[in-house]
Amino acid sequence: MLSLLLKLFWEFFKVGLFSIGGGLATVPFLYSMSASTGWFTTAQLADMIAVSESTPGPMGVNMATYVGFTTAKLLGAVTATLGLVAPSIIVILIIARVLEQFRSNKHVENGFYGLRPASTGLIAAAGFIVCKIALLNLDVYAKTKIITDLFHWKACLLALCVLVFSNWVKPTKNWHPVIFIAISAAVGVIFHFAGI
Repeated sequence: MLSLLLKLFWEFFKVGLFSIGGGLATVPFLYSMSASTGWFTTAQLADMIAVSESTPGPMGVNMATYVGFTTAKLLGAVTATLGLVAPSIIVILIIARVLEQFRSNKHVENGFYGLRPASTGLIAAAGFIVCKIALLNLDVYAKTKIITDLFHWKACLLALCVLVFSNWVKPTKNWHPVIFIAISAAVGVIFHFAGI
C-alpha cells in the first residue's frame, strides 16, 4: 500500500510540476499516465474531464482526487491531491521570496513570456485529446475502415450545437457554462449517449 501511495504522490507531483497553464494542461499528462500505470482508461479519462469540469474546484485537483480515490480510496485521494498541489506551493514560496529582486531581470521576464506558448501548446494538446476521446470512435473505425464509423455523430452534433449557441447565438452566448453543461447532460440521458 505504501509503495502505491508513493507512486500516486510522485506521478501527480510530476503532473503538478510540469502542467503549466491550469487544469486542461494536465490532460496530456493524465493521458500518458493512463497508458503507463493502468489506473484508468482513456474512456474513464473522458468521464473524469466531464465530471471535473462540471463540479466545483480546480479541474486538476478534482481529477487527482478522483484517480487517487479509485486507486487507493480516501488515503489515495489525499495523497494524489497533495502530490498535485505540492509543486505549486513550493514554486510559489520560492518565487515570492525572490521575485522582487529578479522581476526586473530581462531573463526572468523572457522566461515568463516563454511559458505562455508552452501553456498554450499544452492546453491545445488537451483539447485535441478530449476531442479525440469524445468525438471519435477509433476502435470501431480500425475494425471496419468505414469513414462514417469514425465519428460519434450524436456527440459531434451536440458539440457543434454548444459551440454555436455559446459563441454566436446572441440570446444564449452569455449564458453561464453551467447551463450548457446541464443541458448537455440532459441531452446525453435523453438520447442515450452511453451507447455511442
